Amino acid sequence: MRKVVKFGGSSMANAKQYEKVKRIVQADPDRDVVVVSAAGKRFKEDHKVTDLLYLCYAHLQYGVESQSIFEMIESRYRGICNELELKVDIESELAAIRSQLKKDVRQDWLVSRGEYLSAMLMADYLGFQFVDSAEWLKFKFDGSVDTAASYATLKEIADDRAVVIPGFYGVLPDGNVKVLTRGGSDVTGALAAAALDAEIYENWTDVSGILMADPRIVDNPDTISYITYSELRELSYMGADVLHEASIFPVREKDIPLNIRNTNDPEHPGTIIKESFPDSYSEKDKLLTGITGKRNYSIVTISKNGMSSSLGYLRRILEIFERYGICVEFTPCGIDSFSLVVSTVASSKFIYTILGEIQEEIEPDSIDLIEGVSVVAAVGRNMAHQPGSSGALFDALGKNGINVRMISQGPEELNIILGVNNNDFEKTIRVIYDSFVK
Repeated sequence: MRKVVKFGGSSMANAKQYEKVKRIVQADPDRDVVVVSAAGKRFKEDHKVTDLLYLCYAHLQYGVESQSIFEMIESRYRGICNELELKVDIESELAAIRSQLKKDVRQDWLVSRGEYLSAMLMADYLGFQFVDSAEWLKFKFDGSVDTAASYATLKEIADDRAVVIPGFYGVLPDGNVKVLTRGGSDVTGALAAAALDAEIYENWTDVSGILMADPRIVDNPDTISYITYSELRELSYMGADVLHEASIFPVREKDIPLNIRNTNDPEHPGTIIKESFPDSYSEKDKLLTGITGKRNYSIVTISKNGMSSSLGYLRRILEIFERYGICVEFTPCGIDSFSLVVSTVASSKFIYTILGEIQEEIEPDSIDLIEGVSVVAAVGRNMAHQPGSSGALFDALGKNGINVRMISQGPEELNIILGVNNNDFEKTIRVIYDSFVK
């Protein structure tokens, strides 16, 4: 069975990282499809190659000298090639790019050259075949990926060959290179895994999987061993820094497991993401899968006697918010009242105008506005099977003096969402973690 492995920018930063990648790939003969990013940062103050290429393009457009920036890129790849004693004619490759540093160069082509060079070097180093993404990853004219054509082409090209593929870009029907959004190498890896019906898609980065909580808030949080795509979606929506949805959809559609691994700690199993898991994979002693949240929300609470037996109140109020382009993120309800939770930043310019229109439209008994609220989500597929989960959660928060301003729970019982004061945000996450994880 084939394994598609993707290595991010930190894994491609220098020759020492290339050596780590080679050991990982050679440790498992099934890892025969490798997708790579452009060289990332080697240290905190360093520059990502893709950022330098975007800067080159901007300088060219404004007639500003760009050669010194491109020399930084040349130095990175020349250094990797020479240190690893590769056979790639790196000088010819760099010269070909340098010759295109003109005002009319296409931006997408230029910024994709980081991945192109990384893949050329890595293919040589591994002894694999280089497959340019422009050969198989096909876009339609509207910018969407032509998955049917792309999958069929990659199957034919890769066949039983061991290949290295640059991430981040493909080709339009007119032959011009088009890049994906930032993080596009993750998408390329997922598309390659789906095209080849991989056994698993391994995404190697600089963290050992997805953490249960933000390490800036909780000291040394545990890694999530197994998480469903639905749980991941909940955590992502509520603020967790996880993979972009576009990088998950291709493998989710084919139910291919996604494994987040750490290039710098290859023995760590990381996090496995899948549509569902058998009971044997479920950590039943863990009530929660992850905890996350976001600050700065406003809660509008509207009360009107008899509202529950009347038609259209919620719809009419939502239409008012929609007219001003404000997304209502949660709507916890009572019998004759309901609340609407909105981003304070997004709504602040119009909030009092909106409240005035609500007053005129439905003549409520009362309208209350609470600002300075944070939303915290406790996410876990095991909560639905353990009676008393909510009670235990609220008991822990009450004992620690945290005032809950809003409560919402989805019908799938994957999460409990709490509104707390902004100044209790970090404390709330720590209390939940300490009470249910430690």
